[in-house]
Order: sequence, then C-alpha cells, then structure tokens
Amino acid sequence: MAETVFKKIQIVGTSPVSFTDAAAKAVAKVAETEKNASWFEVVELRGAIADGKVSQYQVTVNVGCKLE
Repeated sequence: MAETVFKKIQIVGTSPVSFTDAAAKAVAKVAETEKNASWFEVVELRGAIADGKVSQYQVTVNVGCKLE
C-alpha cells in the first residue's frame, strides 16, 4: 500500500460577509496554484471592527496538498 504525504499551507482568508465565506475564499485561492489540495482545517477565527460593527471576518486555515 502506498503512503500518502501532504504539505500544509497556512493562509488567511477575509470576507465582509462571514467566516464561512472567508474560509471558502482562502481554500479557493490555494486551489488556484495547488492542483492537489485535498483538505483544510480551521486554525483561527478573528475579525476587524470599524465604527463599533464587524467590518471583516478573518479565518486562518491550513490546506493539505497531496505530494506526488
């Protein structure tokens, strides 16, 4: 049985809409250059505040890319 090895890329996605949208944008950006992106894990959630309101959602994700 062949062993599978992954590299992990950490990236921060941002969105004015939601944490989910920020995570999806981060994963999509990695997938543009990494053809073997296979999984992701959420590492951190945070956000920015402007005028007393949430102005930006920020999600740090690790994306696992299968090495050939």
